[in-house]
Amino acid sequence: MNKKDIAQLRKQFKKENASLNISTIFNVYITKESSDIYHHQSQPFELLDSEQQELFLNNFKKLLAGNLDEKLFELKFQRNAENSSQLILHQGLLSSDTEDWKERMLKMVGKMLQDRLYEMDIVITFIKGEYFKPTKRRGADSEENGHDTVYSHPFILCSINNTQDPKKELLFDYVEKEFKYNFVLDPIINLNAPIAGFLFPCFTDNAADVNHILYSAGKVHEPDYSFIEQVLNAEEMMTAKDDKAVFEEIIKNVTSDQLNTSTLSNVYEEIHRMIEENEEEEQPKLDTKDVERVLKMSGLEDINTEKVELAFKNVIDDDKYEIKATSVVPKYNSKSIKINTKVANISISPQDLRYVKQVHLSGKRYLMIEVEEDTVIEGFTMIPEAFGEKVEN
Repeated sequence: MNKKDIAQLRKQFKKENASLNISTIFNVYITKESSDIYHHQSQPFELLDSEQQELFLNNFKKLLAGNLDEKLFELKFQRNAENSSQLILHQGLLSSDTEDWKERMLKMVGKMLQDRLYEMDIVITFIKGEYFKPTKRRGADSEENGHDTVYSHPFILCSINNTQDPKKELLFDYVEKEFKYNFVLDPIINLNAPIAGFLFPCFTDNAADVNHILYSAGKVHEPDYSFIEQVLNAEEMMTAKDDKAVFEEIIKNVTSDQLNTSTLSNVYEEIHRMIEENEEEEQPKLDTKDVERVLKMSGLEDINTEKVELAFKNVIDDDKYEIKATSVVPKYNSKSIKINTKVANISISPQDLRYVKQVHLSGKRYLMIEVEEDTVIEGFTMIPEAFGEKVEN
């Protein structure tokens, strides 16, 4: 799934939406002391009252929020895994019997609880739904309406949520005219911040991909590898953070860790151009040939295939590895690059990095920023200087 597919599905989680049908919701309450199932309940989603539906729909949207390879991860299932989650979920997806569906979801819950203790009571929510995606609009002369034909995407979505201790409050009783202590025993289910979850199957080119599952982590750059391997039975993956670190080490290896800001800016610009050109297609990836081309286009000399392939082998021991381009470039139109020094911290966008240089003067290093306008500090306009000396009018 690409970010466009995920964003489109996420938008569907709203009330009275003909493009989304949630048939069943199944909630399982787990106690922290024993990691046992305290209670579970399955019912048609439409029987929930309006306020409950709204809470859950917002929860599902939050689960699918975030960037790919940072908070959301498309994972490939392991082959021949014992007690395969792929098989359990696929059978649950195809099942039309409520009791059979519940039994298979409880198998998934059992895998989540095996050798694991949670800090708080948790609620695991499963829904079975179907997403109807319209085909592309036809021309104005076409007799057939583009919305008459849709792609049908049955799915299972799981959201795991913490509970919170109820608040102890002091109330004032207007009738009795006295202060009263109020304490509610029932725990509060925090649906605003799911701690994990997944969507099965993934959707690729408007078709179901049962060999992949979309995993959602609780926090950015913090996937639960134990959950991925033991619960979902998915293969190991590289996060965006991992990909970026690999790319940086490869560039350092090729350039002997010697790179100026102009060249780095050119590198980011070239990769950003690749991303924009392939925005409607699959995410572009950088192999050894791509990295070699990017470095040459960025103005680096003495770059050759052998040197780049050797760098790949030295860093990741695989000269066939491909790096996702979106993982490499900081957010291009925001001040996503942080320059931290002992004197000051500066934020700058990748496209403006070319205006920053490190220079040497009289044995000292200086950070120089090219500006088009006068610099104003605390309301005072600074007098231009030439390398520390006042400029003559």
